[in-house]
Amino acid sequence: NNGNMIGVATNDMYFVTNGTERMRIDATGAVTKPLQPAVQAHVASTQSNIEAGALYTIPFATEVFDQNSDFNNSNFTFTAPVTGKYMLSVAATIGGMPLASDYFQYHIVTSLGNYNSTTDPDAFDTSPVYFGFNYNALIDMDANDTCLVQFYIQGTVDTTDIYPQTYLSIFLAC
Repeated sequence: NNGNMIGVATNDMYFVTNGTERMRIDATGAVTKPLQPAVQAHVASTQSNIEAGALYTIPFATEVFDQNSDFNNSNFTFTAPVTGKYMLSVAATIGGMPLASDYFQYHIVTSLGNYNSTTDPDAFDTSPVYFGFNYNALIDMDANDTCLVQFYIQGTVDTTDIYPQTYLSIFLAC
């Protein structure tokens, strides 16, 4: 049987391949997949004085979890283990938002294309002490495609800070 089986234990049904449990259905009907690609990471410390005019890779260095070991927290890159649609969410807390800038944006870089979310600070009367800048995208990725998140400010000499309350979450949706 090569270590492959379907079993039942204490009202749970489980699926094993190559000697490793891949999926379990419990008595309530909840399905868990312990190797399903899912990662959450955050910025380890305040990133101060980010300058305008260049793409800045957000350093998601602290992993909260990395369920299938698909995230590299030294280069802040997610690598898709299988082809599918991946849900990506970024929630940043930034400070010293540059009101003089033309815009600021997330620049999501993937092997199959880039995604942007842009905010125009002209909507604010004064620079907020903290500003939550959130973005969600369902991204098509092939196996071994990569993804990382960058931040960009256009049109100012002011700088911005990114605080540790800045999170990245990615999981295989389908």
